[in-house]
Amino acid sequence: MGASKTEHFSNEQNEVAYIFKAIAHPARVAIIEYLLKTDSCICTDIVNELPLAQPTVSQHLKELKNAGIIKGSVEGNAICYCINEVILKKIESYFSVMNIKLKNKCC
Repeated sequence: MGASKTEHFSNEQNEVAYIFKAIAHPARVAIIEYLLKTDSCICTDIVNELPLAQPTVSQHLKELKNAGIIKGSVEGNAICYCINEVILKKIESYFSVMNIKLKNKCC
């Protein structure tokens, strides 16, 4: 696969693509959905929820955290994860703008 040439795109376009790339896996979608229905949880709660091994879940959590979609805080010897509301607002805003543009587009 060739280079993505991200320097040819705006910072916002690159940021949105990075966020969506991190979300673009069914296990990560399931993790996000689980976190949205709970206030917070530790990794073992998520492992119990998904049909995946703990190391696999940890890798998915790492990808989501690196993209800023989730936040994690250490509580004792466990990590408590939650959704990063700032990123959710960016995603919501992105789709709101797209929706407005689609409505204003004449076809």
